[in-house]
Amino acid sequence: MKQSTRRDFLGAAGLTAGAFLAHPALLRAATAPTSRVAIGLCPEYDHRVTDALTTIFDQLGGLDKLVRNKTVAIKLNLTGGPTQQLNGLPVEMTTWAHPVVIGATIALMGKAGAKRVRLLESHTAGTDSLESFMGSANWNVQQLATAARVVEFENTNYLAGHKEYARFMVPGSPMMYAGYDVNPSYRDCDVMVSLAKLKNHRVTGITLSMKNMFGILPTTIYGTNAPVDEPSVAILPGNRATMGHMGMRVPPKSAPAAIDVTSKEPGYRMPRVVPELVAARPIHIAIIDGIYSMEGGELPSGGPRPQQPNAAARPDQPAGAPRPGAFNPGPQPVSKALHPGVLIAGFNPVCTDAVATAVMGFDPMADRGQPPFETADSMLRYAEELGLGTRDLSRIEVVGTPIAKARYPYHSPKQLIPA
Repeated sequence: MKQSTRRDFLGAAGLTAGAFLAHPALLRAATAPTSRVAIGLCPEYDHRVTDALTTIFDQLGGLDKLVRNKTVAIKLNLTGGPTQQLNGLPVEMTTWAHPVVIGATIALMGKAGAKRVRLLESHTAGTDSLESFMGSANWNVQQLATAARVVEFENTNYLAGHKEYARFMVPGSPMMYAGYDVNPSYRDCDVMVSLAKLKNHRVTGITLSMKNMFGILPTTIYGTNAPVDEPSVAILPGNRATMGHMGMRVPPKSAPAAIDVTSKEPGYRMPRVVPELVAARPIHIAIIDGIYSMEGGELPSGGPRPQQPNAAARPDQPAGAPRPGAFNPGPQPVSKALHPGVLIAGFNPVCTDAVATAVMGFDPMADRGQPPFETADSMLRYAEELGLGTRDLSRIEVVGTPIAKARYPYHSPKQLIPA
């Protein structure tokens, strides 16, 4: 057997160093921070949620040092309409973070000494208050409002009573946007919590704590019909997909510039937009509600998405024809309700999402072409390359329930497309 020499070792080390110098992303991925993630089993939305979250936060090292005398902002996951149902189930059983999980989170933040807890979401119901939007889903908003000493609500989909938007620039060398303008509530807090749902996304494969932050973007700036020069004063019809997913237009001139104005593929854009947004507005606590959930995607039905109105129709087009450049993804997966019975939390969103991905039965080290990333780049990989956190389970300490015991296999969205 050939003996390894010092020259061999130095040569190999040199090659390794050269690879890192040639590809800085490899170095950032190899040195990406790691943080403990806790998993707890919880079968129903009842008093056991508080018990499970209490144990989870204790296993993470406690909340006191992080939240005492601080303003805590909780970005909720209330995507879509409040009356959507899947198999007759209300929206909080499939798509939204459940009010029992939200209430327990508020109470535990208050118990740990938070000075103020603020619930934030850029919801779909115009300028209606967040309380009104929740109430339209038949939630007991008063219970949430009294779960801690000071609880506030804000619809962050427009400027509301603030004077100007807060600007978060993307550190390093961003690829998609130089920065983002958002409601100041995401700036005027000490602790940022992303409270997400354990579910698929039809583009990115997974939609967990990081993807939840895409919803902080106000449609007055990042919506389909946002003005060319300045943000709109009122919320106009349209969503963020035109700019975020498809890149069919750029934000108003007042916002930080769009860097990549050529890529139009959602499977390329979103896995980069989301980690860059999280790099600009970091998450301090990631909580994922997987007690009840869904697979297949965020929309509670099969069939194609409506086309996005991203360009004016030509006079020679017949009525109802697709607009130029319209995004038509074709057949869509059929969503299904699930009951994983699990809660997951951590202080690093990449580590937390990696563990959650494994609980869903997927490999967080998978790349494009492998479930659940069959049609998109891996958002976890790009976040790791940005140095936000590791997706490598061998580097993540998992406490509480082991992944093997909590695992509840999901289908990827592609696997649920009807033949």
